[in-house]
Amino acid sequence: MANGGGFASTLAKIGLIGVLLIAAAGAFLGMGLFMWNMGRDMSTMTSAVAQMGLDVTSMAKDMKQMSAQMVVMAKSMVDGQAAMGSDLRAMRGGMDQMGANIAGMTQDIHALSGNIGTMTTHIAQMTGAIGYMNNSMAQMTHTMGVMSVDINKFTRPESIMTPFR
Repeated sequence: MANGGGFASTLAKIGLIGVLLIAAAGAFLGMGLFMWNMGRDMSTMTSAVAQMGLDVTSMAKDMKQMSAQMVVMAKSMVDGQAAMGSDLRAMRGGMDQMGANIAGMTQDIHALSGNIGTMTTHIAQMTGAIGYMNNSMAQMTHTMGVMSVDINKFTRPESIMTPFR
């Protein structure tokens, strides 16, 4: 019995060691799987962090280019405003000159209108004087005709004596 009890005890010890070995193998396998998954996750995280670094670098480069382009755009806007201001000043000067020219032209047209009115009055007076002169010429022509007859009577007195001649 002592021998029989020893066999069971040995078997129990072997069983216990087997269970412990299986438990240790399971723990080792679990720890191995955990470590393998953690390594894979760390690799994925490292790749993600590296990609984030590349993305941040690319973004910084893009921001730097955008900043340079904004500086160019701001300079263009400043230059454009200065040129536009100069153009508007020149246009205002032209408009002022045109306004002054229109004012002078208005005065000239007003003076021309007065001169035309005066000329119309003088033409009317001249037309009246020409009419008066025509009447005077007609009277003078009539008087010359009468004088011609009277002179003819003096130079040819016989014409007075013979009425049908």
